[in-house]
Amino acid sequence: MVKLQCGSELIFRVAIAIPVNRLFDYLAPEQFETSKIKPGIRLEVPFGKTNKIAFLVECVQHSDIDSAKLKRVERILDEKPLLSTKDLALLHWASRYYHHPLGEVFSAAFPVALRKGKAAVIQTEKRYVLTESGKAMDSELLTRAPKQQSVLENFQAHPTSWSETELSAWNKNWRPSVKHLLDKALLQLAPSEFKVQARLSVTKNNALICNLQQQAAIDSVCDSLGQFGVFLLEGVTGSGKTEVYMQIIRAVLERGQQVLVLLPEITLTPQLEQRFRQRFNVNLAISHSKLTDRQRATAWLGMQRGECAILLGTRSALFTPIKNPGLIILDEEHDASFKQQEGFRFSARDVAVVRGKQLAIPVLLGSATPALESLHNVDKKRYRLLHLPDRAGNAMEPVLQLLDIRNKKMQEGLSEFLLADIRRTLAKNEQVLLFLNRRGFAPTLICHGCGWVARCGHCDANLVIHYDEGLLRCHHCGHEQRLIKQCPACKAEELTALGLGTERVEKVLAEIFPEKKIVRLDRDSTQRKGSLENYLQQINQGAVDIILGTQMLAKGHHFPNVTLVAILDVDSGLFSIDFHAPEKLAQMIVQVSGRAGRADKPGRVIMQTRQPDHPLLTTLIAQGYSSFARTALAERKEASLPPFSYQALLRVQAMDAEMPRLFLEAVAQLARELSKGHTHILGPVAAPMARRAGFYRYQLLFQSSRRPELHALLDALMPQIEKLKQVKKVRWSLDVDPVDLY
Repeated sequence: MVKLQCGSELIFRVAIAIPVNRLFDYLAPEQFETSKIKPGIRLEVPFGKTNKIAFLVECVQHSDIDSAKLKRVERILDEKPLLSTKDLALLHWASRYYHHPLGEVFSAAFPVALRKGKAAVIQTEKRYVLTESGKAMDSELLTRAPKQQSVLENFQAHPTSWSETELSAWNKNWRPSVKHLLDKALLQLAPSEFKVQARLSVTKNNALICNLQQQAAIDSVCDSLGQFGVFLLEGVTGSGKTEVYMQIIRAVLERGQQVLVLLPEITLTPQLEQRFRQRFNVNLAISHSKLTDRQRATAWLGMQRGECAILLGTRSALFTPIKNPGLIILDEEHDASFKQQEGFRFSARDVAVVRGKQLAIPVLLGSATPALESLHNVDKKRYRLLHLPDRAGNAMEPVLQLLDIRNKKMQEGLSEFLLADIRRTLAKNEQVLLFLNRRGFAPTLICHGCGWVARCGHCDANLVIHYDEGLLRCHHCGHEQRLIKQCPACKAEELTALGLGTERVEKVLAEIFPEKKIVRLDRDSTQRKGSLENYLQQINQGAVDIILGTQMLAKGHHFPNVTLVAILDVDSGLFSIDFHAPEKLAQMIVQVSGRAGRADKPGRVIMQTRQPDHPLLTTLIAQGYSSFARTALAERKEASLPPFSYQALLRVQAMDAEMPRLFLEAVAQLARELSKGHTHILGPVAAPMARRAGFYRYQLLFQSSRRPELHALLDALMPQIEKLKQVKKVRWSLDVDPVDLY
């Protein structure tokens, strides 16, 4: 194509957040200052019949498109770039590595408010917090003012500060009550989150005294500040990893630098936030999906301008610009939540390592159960291993026990032996934690008369019974329908719930232990803002006897009075087609077990199983996670599976049953011609869940022993895919380094 010069006008080449792997050219606006035009600024541009927010990638003198056809930039939104040159370099690298459109990668780096074109200003809203009088006040004294009483009890239940937005989400008519409580000096305005203050010290109180292993880990990382290096902190549960983090963070803050701390789950944020606020005398920013757009933009801009010293965030906070970067920490680095599973499918752990290298700062990865990829990188001398083999203080490692439940009498998933153990534990005024990674009442509704099963009409999946809500719900597409009493096939009223969910176990526990306080922690029971914090507070105050929950209980939480942990159904993870499954199961077992015996009382872990001789379980109990990991890595090497090879998964779905297969057969043919035998092309095959949300699903797997060869194939293949005639009839996505083949 002949390049046409567009007169003497400057051409703005921009990225727009649409799923098309190309940039767009626009004429410069009518009036602008050349000195302010730099890559990374946001623009408003006409696109189709509407306007979109675009990101400037470069200014050029020529375009492949005739100048007469080019539209003009409507508005320049930023006087100077919000991202540094290193931030931009990271986004370009991520776009290339994950073969994802640059516009969507740019968009992922910005909070929603800035993506929408809102002004890049910190809009602080008023926040309210209890006074000392408010903390001590007996809410019963406000019974004659029930609305004020309700607000006060809400603050006392989770005593962090509340913003106007959060209060409005809780109760739209909060203002009169809060005004009265302010007048009574029971509430006060919280200090501005991002007010820059001169401080004598970066910490409020003294650090804990560390053991030799903790101190060695702290010294190793502190000696490397100011230069790139990746450290894997492998510490058994309860070994004091958080204290190690905080003492290293103090050293970074004393250098006048900022710290990014990433967590896998929102549920871990309140607990860690509280510890950080108690320790550090600096501005702390929080970023996760449950916050408002304004709150997330404020945190983003606070770090970008250097007004915040620490950012605690989940996966999406990784790309937050940092004015004076000093350290990146990923807690629970093994967790699959660090991998984005839709849209721009990046690994926060892997991109964090690349970012650390670009910024010349250390990256600290922490886990009791490191990912096999991370342990492999230690073997290859890419990462440095820091080991914490002992629990902090006087805490002892819990004793693990397999409980064979074959042919045993069970009461809604609870064996007689386990129930007896629960009774003994409760009699000592100690707490019990029961783990079942399945929410709802039961996973299957079946007719005892004819065998009919309640299936989702949109997915290859059963509908899950949610008894309290009177619903049947699909956990894959979200479809809901009323819980029925009569079989639609044979009209008999013999519908039976099969299998266990946390809701069902909660009901039987309430019958067996009517005098005891039971708390269920899962996605259904913690939807309301503040409910999780409220439950955790009750648990730590000793007001709860039995804690029942799903994955959100597995990591991070410190329950000092829990001495018995039971995993009710350990077998469900033993038989999966995904080669990642054994690793995920082993990590889950160790993480859940780590909730037992974290103080001075010994802990026990009981795993109910019908597979007591399974090698994964026996290895974990007899030799621990490290031994399991060595065996698993050897098996992966023998089978040429990651991390000894490199994969990319092409997923396709369509409403037409045949179209995904036909499309992937065309892609596979192209790939075989381009790869010249260097990359294995496996499939196409139907996805393990072949139909989901009404779409038929297929996938194609690329695997190579050399990463450059895999990416060379993908570089050549991606533009060809977009030219296939079937491409407009399907939805497709590429997942580089997939952690879930489902």
